[in-house]
Amino acid sequence: MSDLERQLTDRTLVVSGASRGIGLAIALGAAAQGANVVLLAKTAEPHPRLPGTVHTAAAEVEAAGGRAAAVVGDVRNEEDVQRAVDLAVERFGGVDLCVNNASAIATEPTDQLSAKKFDLMQDINIRGTFLLTKACLPHLRKSANAHVLTIAPPVNMNPRWLGAHPAYTLSKYGMSLLSLGWATEYADAGIGFNCLWPQTYIATSAVANLDNGEQRLSSARSPQIMADAAVAIMTQPASKVTGNCFIDEDAVSLYAGIDDMSRYGGGDNPTLDLFLD
Repeated sequence: MSDLERQLTDRTLVVSGASRGIGLAIALGAAAQGANVVLLAKTAEPHPRLPGTVHTAAAEVEAAGGRAAAVVGDVRNEEDVQRAVDLAVERFGGVDLCVNNASAIATEPTDQLSAKKFDLMQDINIRGTFLLTKACLPHLRKSANAHVLTIAPPVNMNPRWLGAHPAYTLSKYGMSLLSLGWATEYADAGIGFNCLWPQTYIATSAVANLDNGEQRLSSARSPQIMADAAVAIMTQPASKVTGNCFIDEDAVSLYAGIDDMSRYGGGDNPTLDLFLD
């Protein structure tokens, strides 16, 4: 993405769920373009089954060329979210970019899904997206090219998806609807609100820990495609690129000129992600 080189210099990104996976990949992609990155995540100490902490993520961001600040906190907690945003303003002078990445998933049938897991998905996915965006808004309004990017799918009313795992679907579509609603609510504020969703499974620890994890990873693309897509979207004019639910390969093709997806792995027939027909 040489045409986008350093286009995020001195711009500040706040990203949730950024200690690993897609969130970390986006943080690193922004850092490579010169961004300051504030990482909000719960993982302060190493997890036995998951790599990385918010502190190791911050070190990777700085190694990639950006400046980093790590905040140990829960996106469900309004005080933790505000603390992350306040740190972004104090250390870097404002907030230009917000990425709602933190998400929880549970796909058990309704009669087997605990109320605790139901609440967890709604709280992290919907409440967390609301809290982080709300806290960033006063500062995004002051930015010359502000973007809010939410890692959520296009709303697909196909019964296949509505009936597969309704509680999880509700939480992800809730994120999408918030983003689309904000695009209209703040149409005059010069802030771009968009969703981004992978065309295929992405090779993360979450996928690796699923049943048949190794097989799933072999047909999953690298998180780099989501990073490239996110950076490509967030470097567009916010007033013109808003109210969309992008698929990663469409975004990199349209805005970064990348048409050969083989660079991201996944083999000849990568597995399609959820919510895509």
